Amino acid sequence: MDGDLNPDQGITDGDSNPDEGSFLQVASNPDEVIDIESNVENIQCNAREKTPPIVSLEESYAGDLYGKIVKNEQEAYDLYNEYAARIGFSIRKKQKRYDKNGDLSTLNFSCSKEGFQQDSDPCEEKKTKRLDERTGCQAKIRFLLEDGEWKVSTFDPEHNHELAMPEERQFLRSNRKISEAHMDCYNFVSREKRIMLEAGDAQSLINHFKRKQAEDPMFFYTVQVDQENRMTNFFWRDGRSIIDYECFGDVVVFDTTYRTNKYNMICAPFVGVNHHWSNVLLGCAFLLDEKTATFEWLFEAFLESMGNQKPITIFTDQCQAMANAIMVVFPGTCHRLCTWHISTNATRNIPTLYRIPEFKKLFNKCLDGCLYAIREKWCPMFSQDAFSVRIKSTQRSESMNNVFHRMSTKTMTLTEFVLHYEKQANGMRSKELEETFRCKQGLPSTAAKNSGFLKRAASVYTRKIYKFLEYEFVGSLAVKMREVESDGTLQTFELNEEGHIIVYVVKFNSSTFNISCSCKRFESMGLLCRHALRVMNVKEVSQIPNQYILKRWTKDAKKEWNENEHG
Repeated sequence: MDGDLNPDQGITDGDSNPDEGSFLQVASNPDEVIDIESNVENIQCNAREKTPPIVSLEESYAGDLYGKIVKNEQEAYDLYNEYAARIGFSIRKKQKRYDKNGDLSTLNFSCSKEGFQQDSDPCEEKKTKRLDERTGCQAKIRFLLEDGEWKVSTFDPEHNHELAMPEERQFLRSNRKISEAHMDCYNFVSREKRIMLEAGDAQSLINHFKRKQAEDPMFFYTVQVDQENRMTNFFWRDGRSIIDYECFGDVVVFDTTYRTNKYNMICAPFVGVNHHWSNVLLGCAFLLDEKTATFEWLFEAFLESMGNQKPITIFTDQCQAMANAIMVVFPGTCHRLCTWHISTNATRNIPTLYRIPEFKKLFNKCLDGCLYAIREKWCPMFSQDAFSVRIKSTQRSESMNNVFHRMSTKTMTLTEFVLHYEKQANGMRSKELEETFRCKQGLPSTAAKNSGFLKRAASVYTRKIYKFLEYEFVGSLAVKMREVESDGTLQTFELNEEGHIIVYVVKFNSSTFNISCSCKRFESMGLLCRHALRVMNVKEVSQIPNQYILKRWTKDAKKEWNENEHG
């Protein structure tokens, strides 16, 4: 039996400032058009014209905005921002709300000191320590859309902190005075455009997403913008991705090793494993940075787009900010580290040693078996109870690495990258469709021609998954076993493979056919191990018990979705 059929061997197929960390989320509303160029012009106008008015404190407190009416979103922002300048505080934009038809219905703004800053990791080194400016202030305003106009429906003017004095208001973040004496406006805008995105490219990407949504009602995208309403981060997935996630979203590989060279933005795909043991693209993101707040926004967007169904296991690179976000957004999800990234880092950082065969062998042995502070995240023996399709994500990251690096060029725009992403996704789906067709055409040849057990497995599982089970079935013939305990229908066996000293314990119930093995292969992969198969063979179990046939590995894994799609 070809050893390459063993999936265990890897089959190839800093948080920001509170003001900076608060973002406005733009949902996937096809009617909403975001004019990036006008945003840049607004920055220029603000730089030249806006100076916070200086008024007495008594006069400042006289304002009551409840019931005020404005014509559009920008006027709503300006109304509260100008009021804040008079009072002596800075504002932040909160999440927009949309009605059931997807139309924008609510605008929310709050004092910049709203909420509390999350505690940072005391062990995490930071170049600069930022001030904790949050006080839990409740001052806020809400605009509701009524008859085409925005009306203030909620206005809370009470602050729980000291307000800025008149001479201090020029330093308020949302109303900071910018003059030519302090900064050259043109250079400022040009630099911001280079750091962020070219306006035309960003607008082109949004327009592309809108067209896709018009074609595919299940298409989802969302954009994060900063306080100046400039786009910073993007996430999207198409309608097929949510179907794939419904069927195979138990295990997700999230990778941030790819960058679009034109803006040096991070391209971060979400990847799953289908019933043919092949990669499926579940969504993708463009990110400007790798901060905890950014990952929280992205994971929340991903979760929302997938019906708030969390994965059982998520594989990532080693990144503390990412780990922080996973604990917040995916509580209860098993977080594992990609051994491929660890091995890649080893080849990069200790290339001379890693080229020595004996050192590489010992390093890899250490990688699989040694203990240290985060061992439960990357050492398989500490997370065998969590379903992970029993991959180390080596083959997943490696194969996707080849795909995405081929897609990146120094001149490729974001929209061009998305088009290439769609082309790759379509190619992968075409291969899946072809493999599904081949599975329906006949049964694979079995190693034991007269084995009813294998015939049943061949009729149920896809070809690739059947080969995994057959590999274990043949391997079970070399497993020695002895019964060590019997209590009615419950029996306990000790087994070990020829040439190996590890002893595995299998418990078998002859009345229910329930079986468990200490190797935890079924719990982690969803396929019976050779030790369990050995016991079943001796006990003359002629077919795989139904409770041990995981639907995600069968030919019918997507049957319900395919039937719905084709009527």
